[in-house]
Amino acid sequence: MKPWETQRDVMVRQQLVRRGLRDPAVLHAMRTVPREVFVPERFRKLAYRDGPLPIEAGQTISQPFIVALMLAAVEPEPTDRLLEVGAGSGYALAVASRCVAESVGLERHKPLITLARQRLEQLGYDNAAVHHADGTVGWPDAAPFDAILVAAGAAEVPNALRDQLAAGGRLVMPLGKGRQDQCLTLLRRVGPDRFESRPLGPVRFVPLVSEPG
Repeated sequence: MKPWETQRDVMVRQQLVRRGLRDPAVLHAMRTVPREVFVPERFRKLAYRDGPLPIEAGQTISQPFIVALMLAAVEPEPTDRLLEVGAGSGYALAVASRCVAESVGLERHKPLITLARQRLEQLGYDNAAVHHADGTVGWPDAAPFDAILVAAGAAEVPNALRDQLAAGGRLVMPLGKGRQDQCLTLLRRVGPDRFESRPLGPVRFVPLVSEPG
């Protein structure tokens, strides 16, 4: 194996499988997508550490385990259409794109959008797209989505995101009144106006921010 491939394999075995993640498509995607491409050059040697890392625009790339946990929680299928709110570096979107038919990412920070698009194009991931948008209103033009990942926390799931879930659709998002009491939560649409939720564990994410106006 090449050095980066070796680090990816170790990351999957030690950080994901040992913590109970078993979804074969997600594990394969985590082994395949080069995380080192999605971090700034000065942090590249730490790309596979068991924790988040700083990226451009004062943001962070999530811990590999959290990326895999969120994706596995929505049980991605090869025919699914997936929305990610808070695309950041584009890494989680890239991983998701290896598991679903189409993935759409929303991001507020324009420099991150430019970088994410460049990285996705470089890797040839042509079923993933990143748009500049207010994540709290989702992406209604392409709705409904079979799966939605929200990489920012709020007290409750925005109604717009609930509305954009397909029948049987799954959404995973950190919920809590403050950053200190967030719980990663899985929401499943079980009827036109009915949803079931399940806690997945404590997390700490930046707050979900709505654009003025």
